[in-house]
Amino acid sequence: MAMFSLVWLVPTLPLLGVAINGVFGKWTRERAHILGVGTTGLSFLIALGIFLQAAGGATLNWDAYVWIPVGEFQATVGFLVDPLSAVMMLAVTLVGLLIHIYSIGYMHGDPGYARFFTYMNLFMTSMLVLVLANNYLLMFLGWEGVGLCSYLLIGFWYQKKSAADAGKKAFVVNRIGDAGFLLGLFLIWRTFGSLAYAEIFPHADGIREILQRDSVFGLSLVTWMTLLLFVGATGKSAQLPLYVWLPDAMEGPTPVSALIHAATMVTAGVYMVARSGALFNLAPVSMQVVATVGALTAVFAASIALVQNDIKRVVAYSTISQLGYMFLGCGVGAYASGIFHLATHAFFKALLFLGCGSVIHGLSGEQDLRKMGGLRTVMPVTAATFFLASLANAGIFPLAGFWSKDQILHAAIGSGHVGLWALGALGAFGTAFYMFRLYFQIFEGPSRVDRHLLHHAHESPRVMTVPLAILGFFTVVAGFFGYSTAHSPYYSFVEPVFHRAGEAVEHHGPSELLMAVISVAIAAAGIVLAYQMYLGRPGMADRLAQRFRGLYTLLWNKYWVDEVYDAIFVEYGKRLCNRLWGVDAKGVDGAVNGASAFTVFMSQVSAKFDFRGVDGLVNAIADLIQGGSQAFRRIQTGLLQNYLLAMAMGIFVIVSLYYFF
Repeated sequence: MAMFSLVWLVPTLPLLGVAINGVFGKWTRERAHILGVGTTGLSFLIALGIFLQAAGGATLNWDAYVWIPVGEFQATVGFLVDPLSAVMMLAVTLVGLLIHIYSIGYMHGDPGYARFFTYMNLFMTSMLVLVLANNYLLMFLGWEGVGLCSYLLIGFWYQKKSAADAGKKAFVVNRIGDAGFLLGLFLIWRTFGSLAYAEIFPHADGIREILQRDSVFGLSLVTWMTLLLFVGATGKSAQLPLYVWLPDAMEGPTPVSALIHAATMVTAGVYMVARSGALFNLAPVSMQVVATVGALTAVFAASIALVQNDIKRVVAYSTISQLGYMFLGCGVGAYASGIFHLATHAFFKALLFLGCGSVIHGLSGEQDLRKMGGLRTVMPVTAATFFLASLANAGIFPLAGFWSKDQILHAAIGSGHVGLWALGALGAFGTAFYMFRLYFQIFEGPSRVDRHLLHHAHESPRVMTVPLAILGFFTVVAGFFGYSTAHSPYYSFVEPVFHRAGEAVEHHGPSELLMAVISVAIAAAGIVLAYQMYLGRPGMADRLAQRFRGLYTLLWNKYWVDEVYDAIFVEYGKRLCNRLWGVDAKGVDGAVNGASAFTVFMSQVSAKFDFRGVDGLVNAIADLIQGGSQAFRRIQTGLLQNYLLAMAMGIFVIVSLYYFF
């Protein structure tokens, strides 16, 4: 348990880099990578030690301290180390470390160098908190942390309007998903009285009747619970319909794209669904939704990637598609296969993005496929590693992507979801095609590079190519850890987590070998077609685009989803906000201003009434009294004869009145 006691250091060490570079970045400047890479490297070493200990069968569920005590509610900072979190922790730290090293060369000379490593370390911290948390509330803290970091890093070059807009778009779209996630947490707390995994998952099956009882709109309580959680996952992991932020995330530096797409952020939703398997297994409707959305997203994103010309956008849509496969796996109950694809995808997708960054770096910022070609001789290391990553992403035996993707497709057809398998197979064909379209247009064929750029084109420095080589190595070997769902080290390691979570999904159908052959054949067909269109028969792609102009326009414009969202939500939202502003300015503020004006008027009336009425009456009485007193003062002469005369006159008046009236 020696290494387990250091688990708190795994997220804390990158946070230390955040604190020092964030506060003293003015002085660290070009040395900021020392802390950025150093703290991430130490975090990886500790994570490796913990992983090896977990591989021996040890687990840890540790509440470090009470964070928020409110009545019966207690939010704790607690860590969970089991096979699932151990795999995620190792993948995040390893891939994150390699991306940090790569960034030294890629970001060299950037004025925001220290700020970059500060944000990258914070990204790592947030993701590690998310995967190591032993309760949903702490997971949500890490969840929001990666959302914040995505905003900061996508908009890193905030001087560019497109980058600033992309950062805001990512932040807003993710808030939509996060609202669903938060509502799901409220429902979990209301049902279980806790947000701790240990108090939810083991007891879920015991209250099956309560959880599966019909609730609102005929859906069970657990269905609503899991659907709300999945809404959060669709936002964070860029699935239909909340995927639109991820392609625009390419506005950030390439290492940021690699970190978001490979190790952090987008994998969070898949991890959350897999971690919540005990709840999803009790909600067949939710499982079907997860699988269907995943399969549709895989095909949808792959179709868009077929015609894009920005190298980073092609890989971005590839990420969306591959995340769809992960959700397809989770949706058919193959959580272990979904997480396995997450892990293998982390290696080859990081390699693809860093390869794109190497090309962009070598071509002084050029990203248009139509202005590349023939770069294999100029950038041999980048080309070789990119080729390996393309094969892995296409699902070619025996590279990493083959094993994980094949097992997901086999699980889909084995569980009776033939339609979902067909969608997955179609997506696999598209993946192979667009990946080798990308490779052929960058590295093979005649050069279309601007003469000036070609003269200065070069291979990236060693600080960038060494991470490419290491990722290439894992792209080749990582799949062998999960070569079989029955006997491989990976599945033997992680399956107990999902069985404890209540996984009881049996897969039947065609043999795994047969499905593997079919998968490779589909991928090979996609590669051959890409070769014919872009190398074998030059101009074929342009002729097909002209022949199927309607379909090409649809794909080129990405189904006009962004435009529809802009028209329905953005523009309508702006108009609604303007009207609400008018209501506020003329209505609410008008009422307030009117009330104040009325108050001033009434105060003026009151003042006049006070001055002329009340004060006037008082003054009149005072004047009357004063005048009377002055009159009576004149009578008071002090002469006796005057008083006797007055008395005589008074007696005379009284007697006269008596006799005459």
